Amino acid sequence: MALDPTAVGLALVGAGIAIGAAGIGTGIAQAQIGAAAVGATAEDPKMFGKGLTLMVLPETIVIFGFVVAFLIYGLV
Repeated sequence: MALDPTAVGLALVGAGIAIGAAGIGTGIAQAQIGAAAVGATAEDPKMFGKGLTLMVLPETIVIFGFVVAFLIYGLV
C-alpha cells in the first residue's frame, strides 16, 4: 500500500521539529546551568562534580527528541 506523499512529508517535518525543538531547549537549559556551575565552581572547587552532572542532564532531552523522531520516521 502506497503512502500519501503529503503525509510522508509532514511526518518527516515533524521528525525534524522534534529534534530541532529538543536541541534548542537543551541549549537554553545548558546556558543557564553552565553559568551557574561556573559560578559555583569559582566559589568552591568541590562543586565541579555537581556542576558537571547538572550539565549532562539536559542532554537527555535531545536523546528523547531523537527517539521521537526515530519513531516518527519508522512509521513512514
